[in-house]
Amino acid sequence: QGRLVESGGGLVQAGGSLTLSCVASDRTFSSHPMGWFRQAPGTEREFVAAISPSGFRPIYSDSVKGRFTISRDNGKNTLYLQMNDLRLDDTAAYFCAASQSLTRITKLMDPAQEAPSGYEYWGQGTQVTVSS
Repeated sequence: QGRLVESGGGLVQAGGSLTLSCVASDRTFSSHPMGWFRQAPGTEREFVAAISPSGFRPIYSDSVKGRFTISRDNGKNTLYLQMNDLRLDDTAAYFCAASQSLTRITKLMDPAQEAPSGYEYWGQGTQVTVSS
């Protein structure tokens, strides 16, 4: 089974920026839609952003839209999440994920692409803590 490994988490002050990376061990991940999710203690895993294999028209949750940018470099087998204007409630463990069941990420409303159940491959998570 392929492996996804996140990195780049850490402690950052509110209003600051942080970039997360997710490296895939298998080049076949370049054909998969991928996404970022986050989970704070005592909460369910929450959708953050997702992107098609082509990188075309990524989607974002309302809570991060305008602040976060998802991107991918298929040549490096790497997914990125650029996080700007970080807020205290952005504090969470962040997970990258890849989907076999989804063929693309669309701007049309599709619950599957924003749900953890739509993604089969997951990284171990990287902690992001935003302080005041």
